Amino acid sequence: MGEKRFVVALTRTCGSGATIIGQMLAKEYGIDMYDKNILRMASDDSGISEALFAQADETMKKSLLYSVTKKVYNGEIIPPESADYTKNDNLFAFQAKVLKELAERESYICIGRAADYVLRDYPNVISIFVYAPLEKCIQTEMNRLALSRKEAEKRISEQDKHRRAYYKYHTGKEWENPYNYDLCLNTGELTYEQCVEVVKSYLHIKLEV
Repeated sequence: MGEKRFVVALTRTCGSGATIIGQMLAKEYGIDMYDKNILRMASDDSGISEALFAQADETMKKSLLYSVTKKVYNGEIIPPESADYTKNDNLFAFQAKVLKELAERESYICIGRAADYVLRDYPNVISIFVYAPLEKCIQTEMNRLALSRKEAEKRISEQDKHRRAYYKYHTGKEWENPYNYDLCLNTGELTYEQCVEVVKSYLHIKLEV
């Protein structure tokens, strides 16, 4: 790998295996993978407790508010003296700030966090949507978490609903729209190893990595 920096932003459906693909890519290139650990880094950056970030994550999942409205991220961060400093939207802004600062200094893989949208103006970013047929996702989650079929179906339905709404709220866009992404990978048709090879080829073609 050359010295050129790059970011792979993976957006995924539950049970599609994107985290495994991300881990494999991170190992392949000797770089870090970020997902929920971004919350800790945003906490360090803002001085807001990590618990508040995690709580905001859960609150956003459970709230019906953002399924009917949206607060599209525009890069603005609310100052500490504001009463809204620890509101959910500002917590997202701090996560976005961390993702941007990381992109300025290192290559990395990011799972979720609407990173494809946050980093949309960065030329060294490739965005990928990882998905699989429902039956494949069900089997994956049953095996991974030792769930019954019914439990796996419920988990997938809830997770995908939350991710869809989170993405819509913060980006104003539809989560599953292929126009949002550089690549869409179906892990029902490709193995994780094959997906990694596709991403590596794309990185080489687009960014000469």
